[in-house]
Amino acid sequence: MSQSGLFGGSQSVKFDTLDALIKAMTNMNDDLLADAGTRVVISRGNPNAKILLVGEAPGPQENIDGVPFIGRAGKMLDKILEAADFDSQNDIYITNSVFRMPPGENGKNFRKPTTQEIEYYRPYTLEIIRLVSAPIVLLMGNVACQSILGKTGITRLRGQWIEMDGRWIMPIFHPSYLLRNPSKKPGAPKSLMWDDIREVRQKYDVLK
Repeated sequence: MSQSGLFGGSQSVKFDTLDALIKAMTNMNDDLLADAGTRVVISRGNPNAKILLVGEAPGPQENIDGVPFIGRAGKMLDKILEAADFDSQNDIYITNSVFRMPPGENGKNFRKPTTQEIEYYRPYTLEIIRLVSAPIVLLMGNVACQSILGKTGITRLRGQWIEMDGRWIMPIFHPSYLLRNPSKKPGAPKSLMWDDIREVRQKYDVLK
């Protein structure tokens, strides 16, 4: 399946280098979630990697350390990548769809990003994708799919390749969803995720 281009198009954020973009984002103080008092969490991994993973938003541990995917979901993600013989430091670059932890409600530490928040930070995510220029982009969960594809329904979207601007994009389950659904039975989320990551491995080996 192919879609019309997004990256390098008419988005309002434009930088010459990834370093310049990250510096500007780190110094943001008037963005939509700035008043929440949470820190900007942008990326980790190798910016020259051939695989870019787009997550949702920082959680409490990421907000403390300023690095995405270092909590329980991050450890799960690293295990999944290692099982497919990927090195999460060298073969992967990881970023977010929303770059601050949305404040919690009803006694919870944090909440899911709103559509307004996803749309606000979307140009930054698109610019990261453009500047990193990885040939494979994996969208982890519904927030990432909403940000990049403008649609949700991860159980329907997962595992499908979408060709866009010369990149191969695949929605996959967010690792936190796997933590909530630990069954390894055929057809369960963990089993489907393994199918998807093997498919990613095959695509990666072809593109190397």
